[in-house]
Amino acid sequence: MTMFRKLLFLLSVALLPMVVNAKVVLPQLFQSGMVLQRGKPIPVWGKADPHEHVNIRWQKRQYAVQADADGRWRVDLPQMKAGGPYVLEVSGEGSEVLTIQDVLVGDVWLCSGQSNVDVTIERVYPQYPAEIDRFDNNRVRLFRVPNVADTHGVRDDIAPTQWKPLNKENAWGFSALGTFLGIRMQQQTGVPQGIIVNSWGGTPIEAWLSADSLQRDYPLELQKTRLYQDDKLVEAQREANERAGNRWFQLLNEADPGVQQQWTSEQYNDQTWPEINQYGDIAGQQYGNYVGSLWLRQHIYINKEHAGKPARLLLGTLFDQDYTYINGREVGRTYYQYPPRRYQVPEGLLHEGDNVLTIRFVNKYGIPHFIKEKPYMLIFGDGDTLRLSEQWKVSRGALMPPCPSGDVSLQNMATTLYNAVLYPLAPYALSGVVWYQGETNAGNPAPYADLLRKLLGNWRTLWQAPQLPFCIVQLANYMAPSATPQNSSWARLREAQRTVASDDPYAELACIIDLGETVDIHPLRKKEVAERVGLCMDRLVYHKRVQLSPQPVGFTCNDAVVELTFDQPLRPCAVQELEVVGEDGRYVNVEATAKGNQVTLKSPVSSPKSVRYAWKDNPLRANLYSLSGLPVTPFEMPLR
Repeated sequence: MTMFRKLLFLLSVALLPMVVNAKVVLPQLFQSGMVLQRGKPIPVWGKADPHEHVNIRWQKRQYAVQADADGRWRVDLPQMKAGGPYVLEVSGEGSEVLTIQDVLVGDVWLCSGQSNVDVTIERVYPQYPAEIDRFDNNRVRLFRVPNVADTHGVRDDIAPTQWKPLNKENAWGFSALGTFLGIRMQQQTGVPQGIIVNSWGGTPIEAWLSADSLQRDYPLELQKTRLYQDDKLVEAQREANERAGNRWFQLLNEADPGVQQQWTSEQYNDQTWPEINQYGDIAGQQYGNYVGSLWLRQHIYINKEHAGKPARLLLGTLFDQDYTYINGREVGRTYYQYPPRRYQVPEGLLHEGDNVLTIRFVNKYGIPHFIKEKPYMLIFGDGDTLRLSEQWKVSRGALMPPCPSGDVSLQNMATTLYNAVLYPLAPYALSGVVWYQGETNAGNPAPYADLLRKLLGNWRTLWQAPQLPFCIVQLANYMAPSATPQNSSWARLREAQRTVASDDPYAELACIIDLGETVDIHPLRKKEVAERVGLCMDRLVYHKRVQLSPQPVGFTCNDAVVELTFDQPLRPCAVQELEVVGEDGRYVNVEATAKGNQVTLKSPVSSPKSVRYAWKDNPLRANLYSLSGLPVTPFEMPLR
């Protein structure tokens, strides 16, 4: 054998394992149980060795593609009608066949935004218990994108996850909005539905945009992101934040007499503790913004009939952290303000006679308090309820300095979520996108319309789908109502959402101004939200002639009499929450009547410049509705 042939033989032997072990890699989206989009070409893509030949078998046909120099490959399968289950097979040269089973073809929806998309079925269960108990529909599949942020640039794939069929267990921790949307669309269309939820609580819209789209107009946002491209800096700040939190709790526990003296104990004598009402300032004016721990105790009488029986303790919603005990035994804890406190009381813990409920509030900022309009009670298995008293015994635990925080929160920085969890999803074929976000940006609503337009264009470009439908869910009513006009930043952001949707031929607005809650930024009526999203998609995707929330389309002015015209008839009523503004810039309430598709008002100011409706954080008295029962969206309309 010549030297050349020896070298060639040795080289071929050395390369043999690479060929034999060559592996085709598919994105996380491509797993058994997946749903593919009907009626559109079906992109299938992945990675392999550079220039490797990849074979795809689908519907008894073979498709071949060659990876590029970077090992990337893609093939677009022909569009299909709804159906399944099917099998998709993918293989490379000398690699094992990847077999994806139980594949359905139907409609796929991407639900994205912040925490109101995150709100789970478990959270809304008391709203729809009978329906949720019956969840079982294999034609609806659920896919949750894990939360990851990246400052460096776009990623090839998301973190490991999987498709799951709809049942109560799988939906329990899944998005309530996404779940009810999937059920609604499956019932309406009769075809399989895939729900991809990609959301992160508290995140601003900037995090969901590409660097290119922000570079010109928002360079400082990108500079902050670039600052945290230093992984050692990020890790150091995270470690410092964790150490500070651990140290703060250590000192709190050491200084807290309630921990040392076991104030959770049923036998502890609390007769000298003062009594307060839970809706007053429970920390007392002496403390101001109370940082540290505060203890509350309440005595509950349990009769013989319910003694020893298990129960569910509802403690509404509390600010901020709570550790809750009954008769000295911990029954639950929650580390931040938003989740409802629903704690299981085990069998045998409650006894006949006097029982003690103890709450240890721990707050790193603000005044600990109970949220009004939430349930505070014990519920027994037979349906009997025992309402808790609003009166509590109270004692100070330990006052503390504010806890130093170096939390990095990469997810709140520009482009980080686009990079890590959005970019890897494209070009997976979709029916449409649900965008429910804005609470975090409400503090500065001025740039939101521009950012939202960028997002629509940005995502459509990424998907190479210039007509990709978007349903924009408008912010719900929230916070304390007001009888007088407000300069509401929440209303200003709602108007940005409305105008963007109105100007975009492939976007619609789901108005939920009547589905919010005064005391909860996460309203629970998510099935109703999903229904309104579904109506938007009926029009956008299926081209049905459905009426959505009424919109103003014009006006006439005759001295002080103004007539507003809407795109559809309204329920007759004496209109509330309508305001006009004059030359002095001050808005005032105005009386008006609705009849047909017009609202007529007589302005109390001469030559009004503008009229607006439901322009408040929480316009509870807003009463303009379509004949089908959908609310008129909040709006502002110049009259000149």
